[in-house]
Amino acid sequence: MSQQTPVARVEPSWHAWLERWPTPADLATAEAADVLRMWGTLGYPRRALRLQDCARAIVERHGGEVPSSYEDLLALPGIGPYTAGAVLAFAFGRRAVVLDTNVRRVLARAVAGTALPHPHQSAAEVRLAESVLPDDDASAAAWSAASMELGALVCTARAPRCGECPVADLCTWRLAGSPPDEHAGRRRTQAWHGTDRQCRGRVMAVLREASSPVPRSDLAPLWPDAAQLDRCIASLLEDHLAEESPEGLHLPT
Repeated sequence: MSQQTPVARVEPSWHAWLERWPTPADLATAEAADVLRMWGTLGYPRRALRLQDCARAIVERHGGEVPSSYEDLLALPGIGPYTAGAVLAFAFGRRAVVLDTNVRRVLARAVAGTALPHPHQSAAEVRLAESVLPDDDASAAAWSAASMELGALVCTARAPRCGECPVADLCTWRLAGSPPDEHAGRRRTQAWHGTDRQCRGRVMAVLREASSPVPRSDLAPLWPDAAQLDRCIASLLEDHLAEESPEGLHLPT
């Protein structure tokens, strides 16, 4: 839920989600429409369906218990290296590389001496993270949590609080005079207004609230560009986020 979404927005949905589906088995048997409604406005709703696919795989392959090996986690639907590492470190207290945006920034500054990491994660970053990770499980798990919190609260992207940083005296970037971001020209801010994402979000909002199928004609006022709206509806159908019957569009059953 917190991938590409601020934690402050995620927390209420997370609590509500776990109250309704406290175990993988509970989520595995839920109606897809209910899963999408509970996901609400978190964005990237395909994540909700992937999470349910993951829950079903956990039930089928692991008796409903989240596996504790990296290979088994990585084999689950929708689970990549970051999520597998995070589950190992934070759920099981195991040694695992956890590279989110905050950790990448801490390593870029403290070790590599650059203002911000490259826009795209590289194999060299993974090797760097592995090289500084403590050897034993408990220390490595604590390191993963600490480096993530350091990046989120102190070593922030726009206004790092170097005076409060516990490793300021060791920070290669600070010792070099805090040089500017060498990759600034390659970074892009993600647009929202007028995008297919915004259009899809409006359609999904209507479908979540609807108690019966919604005719396409009722969706037309949602978006000024009819061709873009048709394209977005087609993509929602292709992604199995919506279904269409003679009466109109509705959430998947």
